[in-house]
Amino acid sequence: MKDPIRFGVIGVGLWGEVHAEIYSQHPYATLAAVCDRNSKRAEQVAERYGAERIYTDFRDLAADPGIDAVAVVTPDFAHRDPILAAAEAGKHIITEKPLATTLEDAQSIAEAVRSAGITFMVDFHARWNPPLAIARQNIAAGKLGIIVSAYFRLNDTISVPTEMLSWAQESSILWFLGSHTVDSLRFLFEDEVERVYSVSHSSVLKKRGIDVPDLYQSILEFRSGIVATIENNWIIPNTHPSVNDIKVNILGSRGMINMDLTNNQMIERYLEDSSDHPDCLVKPQVRDKHVGFAYESIRDFVDCLYLDKEVQADLEDGLMVTKVILALMESASTGVPVTVRY
Repeated sequence: MKDPIRFGVIGVGLWGEVHAEIYSQHPYATLAAVCDRNSKRAEQVAERYGAERIYTDFRDLAADPGIDAVAVVTPDFAHRDPILAAAEAGKHIITEKPLATTLEDAQSIAEAVRSAGITFMVDFHARWNPPLAIARQNIAAGKLGIIVSAYFRLNDTISVPTEMLSWAQESSILWFLGSHTVDSLRFLFEDEVERVYSVSHSSVLKKRGIDVPDLYQSILEFRSGIVATIENNWIIPNTHPSVNDIKVNILGSRGMINMDLTNNQMIERYLEDSSDHPDCLVKPQVRDKHVGFAYESIRDFVDCLYLDKEVQADLEDGLMVTKVILALMESASTGVPVTVRY
């Protein structure tokens, strides 16, 4: 029997803790170390999940010979340097989406990963979402005929940029959620985006002191001729019963699929002072273990390393999505359609 994969986690905020929990529980993994600039936070997560070592500098974690693989769970704009350090040290890497928020960073990462010859995955965990996986199977089997168009709405409540993320102004709803939207469509259609047109709106968040667009409305033209409309905003009222607002429509020549992934939670909860839809799909707990698709993608990376399997979303997927989003932002800025530069 092989030894378990020894993982180090760089960045143990909200989602970094998710990674730490998974590696501490997975039969093929062990949590070797955690790293965070906030030493107290690193100590808390290490104690909670049994990490053997604590670091406050990602370079030290990357250089640790007792680590086989690294999870980079830093903010959207801060992926490059930890990835470069881990790649140079020959560690396998899973990074949270997006791969990078600039073309220069994406190219630097690509060069380092290719040179290192490591296993690399971008955590586009929507690929593990059962309704999307079923839709992809139906499309591939030809049940919808020739795909003509799609609509994909993925929004967040305003609490995300104003309360959850201290760095929202240094990112964008396109990086934070649009990366999932773009990759999900690429995954569904097994196709690449050729040209985009996007418009943005700014006022709500600016009035709250966060200088970033409220929303992007975009049209994506795929190489095969499919036309997709996507919507990404993070100003949904906090009274919305779920943090995410997700609707999907896929139209083909012989059929159509509609998905309401916001309310496909199967539970409505009404309390004295609130009502909501408890999560039954993304990361619900069963017997003290998270079992949703957002956890399954990370578990799958561990399986791929241990069982020598190919990852589901690799470096090239990350590069493609970054280039599409950069084109969307350019289009929103210039007011004209933009051809994606591959």
